[in-house]
Amino acid sequence: MEEKNLIKSLHLPRYSDFPPIDIYLDQLVTYLDQNLKPFIGKKGDETPIITKTMINNYVKQQVIQAPIKKKYNRDHIASLFVICILKQVYSINNISDLISYALDRTNLEVAYDNFCNELESAVCAVFNGTDYSIDSKSSYEIRLIKSLVLTFAHKLYVENIFKFNSGEKE
Repeated sequence: MEEKNLIKSLHLPRYSDFPPIDIYLDQLVTYLDQNLKPFIGKKGDETPIITKTMINNYVKQQVIQAPIKKKYNRDHIASLFVICILKQVYSINNISDLISYALDRTNLEVAYDNFCNELESAVCAVFNGTDYSIDSKSSYEIRLIKSLVLTFAHKLYVENIFKFNSGEKE
């Protein structure tokens, strides 16, 4: 039950919470893993959420920008948080398109922080059995982001049932 409460209290660091200085690849992998493993890691599995190879592939595929002098900045970190979360339910090609779509409409800091706010709201609502509606009168962009995070929240909820509540009824 402790893990379920941890997931209900999901809080991702906001853009302004990221390290104030650029970081190296090893530090980046550790930072992402520490922040995401409690929510999307497999219980008892020591496999990292993301690896150096994965990040290098995302750079080669132009999903994220190349590091500057082998260092990664806040934009890289924000993009990789979104990638790590959404790759649980979407292909990397879809994620790349979604990131490009968002960045055509606003800057990365705003897009990332909005994503975090919506994700936390969706996860909290799904785990608490409360309403997280997608209003048909909302803009296309709002409906899209709410649909994205709701998909992830439902997947997380179902996995949580299997991981932590084996045999326990809601």
